[in-house]
Amino acid sequence: MRFLPYSPDQAYLLPPSVKDVLGEDHLCFFVHEVVERLDLSAFEQGYGEEGRAAYAPALLVKVWLYAYALQVTSSRRLEQRVQEDLAFRYLAGGATPDHWTLNDFRTRQRRAINDLFLQVVEVARGLGMARLGHVAIDSTRVRANASRRRMETEPELRRRLAQTRRAIRRWQQQCDAADPGEEPGTQVDPGYGEKLQEQLAQTQQRLQKLVKLGARQVSVTDPDSRFLHESGGGFTLGYTVDLAVSDDHLIVAQRATQAVSDSASLLPMVEQVKGACGQWPGEVSADSGFFSVPNIVELEQRGIAGYVPDAHLTGELKQRRGPLKMPGDSPEHCRMRARLRSPAGQARYRRRQGLVEPVIGVLKEQRGMRRFRLRGLGKVSVEVALTCTAFNLTRVWRRAAGQ
Repeated sequence: MRFLPYSPDQAYLLPPSVKDVLGEDHLCFFVHEVVERLDLSAFEQGYGEEGRAAYAPALLVKVWLYAYALQVTSSRRLEQRVQEDLAFRYLAGGATPDHWTLNDFRTRQRRAINDLFLQVVEVARGLGMARLGHVAIDSTRVRANASRRRMETEPELRRRLAQTRRAIRRWQQQCDAADPGEEPGTQVDPGYGEKLQEQLAQTQQRLQKLVKLGARQVSVTDPDSRFLHESGGGFTLGYTVDLAVSDDHLIVAQRATQAVSDSASLLPMVEQVKGACGQWPGEVSADSGFFSVPNIVELEQRGIAGYVPDAHLTGELKQRRGPLKMPGDSPEHCRMRARLRSPAGQARYRRRQGLVEPVIGVLKEQRGMRRFRLRGLGKVSVEVALTCTAFNLTRVWRRAAGQ
């Protein structure tokens, strides 16, 4: 049997060109070219003149965007890939930032990363993408990086407060009773009292936050997370992610919230579409969870045709019940019902499923957005922005490559 020569220690006599190995149309080169054209000044504002030199923001932006495109969301895994993977090494310019540097950059730059999402949408619009003839809006629940078992309730916090107050009173009595002059060696540690006071203040803050939220329990590991009802039944501890998707499957608005209901999210998402694209969408579709009469009125006042059925109309359209006998709650509501009852309106509403639901499926199944790695609403928002920006970049890359 004849084999090709194999000598790992002498694979190359000369260093190979990265483009020769990966191909000129590789995604990493597209990420590099796009980021080089973006304004990264918002990232630079967080750095000072003192201290040692930092890694260039462009380097960290490129490796994180390419990482999220490949479902690499762990800073430790990314550190390894930057050291071993040729495409990552190219984007890093041969540098090897450690996982602490990578993660610190991701968590500190929330506003700049969200601005990065807007700039990529602008790049896509410059190529004729992100058309706003019809925008579909939907939400999905994503699990938090928290245990369902580690929860705090109001009765538990009040019991903890009472225990801490009793411990403080006992410590104060010991302080009053202990006299080193009469009984040598009976000193009381003053630091113990400070620790108890700090514990008391923390418990009071948690109790006040729980009462303010009106919730029955809150997570210990991620207090910002909420128990959210899922469409398939049951509850998940996590966050709500809202997405707005254009006619060509590009994400034109995104956000993470603590909302347990979707009705309050419709208008803010439409506002985000306007901010990202500079114009109102012509049509907006969403499921019945986003319906409210004020929402329908506001859409019509802005010249937007809404396809957002109420729960009763949804049952009629799915033929679960006969025609509705109850009238709409406003003229705008009646007009929207008439629009959705028409064959053309039903076709436009069904278009929603083909626009936003496949995008959510890709993000959750292919990009790993089923559970967040970071904790807290602010850090979770960074993960959502990076995931959506990377998704848009791959869409634009395929469009530019004719795939």
